[in-house]
Amino acid sequence: MQRVLPPLHSLPLFDVAATRRLEAQAESAVATHALMQRAGLAVARLALALAPHARNIWVAAGPGNNGGDGFEAALHLHRWGKRVQVSYLADPGSQPADARASMQRAQSAGVPIVSDAQASFTPDFALDALLGIGARRPPDLPIAEQVCRLNDLACPILAIDIPTGLNADTGALLGLQGVIAEHTLSLLTLKPGLFMNQGRGHVGTVWWDTLGVDPAPDGEPSAWLAGGTDLLKFTPGRGHAHHKGSFGDVGIVGGALGMAGAAWLAGRAALAAGAGRVFVDALGGDAPSHDSLRPELMVRPGWARGAVSALQSSLAVCGCGGGDSVREVLPALLSHVPRLVLDADALNAVASDESLRRLLSGRSGRGHSTVLTPHPLEAARLLACTTAQVQAGRLAAAAQLAAACQSVVVLKGSGTVVAAPGQTDSINATGNAALASAGTGDVLAGWLGGLWSQMDGKAGPAAAFNAARLAVFQHGQAADHSAGGPLRASELIEALYRLHARGRAAA
Repeated sequence: MQRVLPPLHSLPLFDVAATRRLEAQAESAVATHALMQRAGLAVARLALALAPHARNIWVAAGPGNNGGDGFEAALHLHRWGKRVQVSYLADPGSQPADARASMQRAQSAGVPIVSDAQASFTPDFALDALLGIGARRPPDLPIAEQVCRLNDLACPILAIDIPTGLNADTGALLGLQGVIAEHTLSLLTLKPGLFMNQGRGHVGTVWWDTLGVDPAPDGEPSAWLAGGTDLLKFTPGRGHAHHKGSFGDVGIVGGALGMAGAAWLAGRAALAAGAGRVFVDALGGDAPSHDSLRPELMVRPGWARGAVSALQSSLAVCGCGGGDSVREVLPALLSHVPRLVLDADALNAVASDESLRRLLSGRSGRGHSTVLTPHPLEAARLLACTTAQVQAGRLAAAAQLAAACQSVVVLKGSGTVVAAPGQTDSINATGNAALASAGTGDVLAGWLGGLWSQMDGKAGPAAAFNAARLAVFQHGQAADHSAGGPLRASELIEALYRLHARGRAAA
């Protein structure tokens, strides 16, 4: 058993279908009911470790195999001297065979199993064994009421496999609410929904027990949970003989009238990430002639409309506060810049202009690489769907957009997804609501560009994918290390700079 967050190494994630395949393979190789018995024992051991002094333990059990895991856990906790009570409101005749056998084992051991909706005592600890990974619709009324009772408890809750009410593949709530657990023990495999959408707010601390089964069903994982140590190998190095020309030129194009700050933030971030030179082309005409905080930034009005040779030798970050003005410069950038990050208003321009979309999707055929950094609404515009549809299937939406645009896609949000053609999706587990402040997206776009400008093989698609994963991980990690509360974008840049310096030293 291991604690998952923060992940030091990348971990495989398997959706429900892949988990079911692995489960079937494992069950065919062990004795009848053995896998559920292992699961129940793992839950009981974790409960004992988390709350060793808890005397009264309530188990809310559902009608399926998740309830069976709860019965097995109750059996062990009862044998270990805990006062345990299981509330079970379903018809025992409708149970799967494994769950029915586990219920009978618990009854034979003397575990009180009642049809009351709540415990007859005040629990010190509770187990959510109501619904597992197979749930695909809102909980019915008895289960929904149990969810409310669990959430009203003053004691900690351990969810078995996934908190009741969450979609294990997407992390979206199936109904109006779900169990808010202090801990979740994912059994056999890690599921993507634990790390996306509402999942992060409901799972608490995530633990994982493979139950003695190699977590490698046929085919690739559904996604990878990005790990910090693995991403450190992509941290750009600095040789003794290197000079500023070794680390690339980055052009920041954005900052329409009244939004010059977005372009400056992106430029400062690219500079802090280590880009050799950073040019700022503020499109609004109201930008100052220099950045008094970072005079290293070079103001280059008209850079995006300038010499093709300059565009062809640079990386560009376009869209940060670009407004409608960005439409005029996008054709040249899409046609000539070999490495391009499109953010914010640049994405909105592409979504509404078919000619720009054709230029974008044709870039990979010319050997150019692109990273798109949409939030869910911008992704919905590009996919001609609703934000709710994007959020209901974040992995699928990111993969669809990556294929359509032949680009790396950074779908921002809780559990940012990084997708690319030919790559297994990556889910990022760093970050928190401290990033929910103006300008932090501009910082991410600039930071990504600054990292990418320095990478080995920097013009290739693999470098774009790795730069995006590293940038997203560090962006969230800086927030995780913050003091709490909203993190102002300019402070985020400094936090990233300090974090990156430590990463380079460790690499």
